[in-house]
Amino acid sequence: MGADAVTDTKLTLRIDFGARRSVGPGKIRLLEAIGASGSISKAGRSLGMSYRRAWLLIDDMNRCFRHAVINAKPGGSQGGGAVLTRFGSELIRDYRAIERAAVKSAKTKLRGLESALGKRRKAGGTEPRKISVRGAKR
Repeated sequence: MGADAVTDTKLTLRIDFGARRSVGPGKIRLLEAIGASGSISKAGRSLGMSYRRAWLLIDDMNRCFRHAVINAKPGGSQGGGAVLTRFGSELIRDYRAIERAAVKSAKTKLRGLESALGKRRKAGGTEPRKISVRGAKR
């Protein structure tokens, strides 16, 4: 690749299990953060999300699969906590393995797409205006 090589190209993988169930990079990062911190709230904060958002994502995964992804202990004077279940750890492992295989398989095609990119515009340059293609109001 030449001097204009794109170094921030990445393949993002989301696995859809029908219309309303999926797992992707955000949910996997959340599980990894819970595994590292032992806390849903700490994991959420480290990813820039509220506890409520983190809990909703965990709840979504728990409803999606037959097995829970974490075991949570409510807070209080003893303090709370959360640990990955065996299934949660397997989900991370399997997702990351699928992701590595997809990246490896797509590497050549990604390089081709990178080489087809136009030059980057300089900051402060004249960017084209965004144009809406919606129909005119009558």
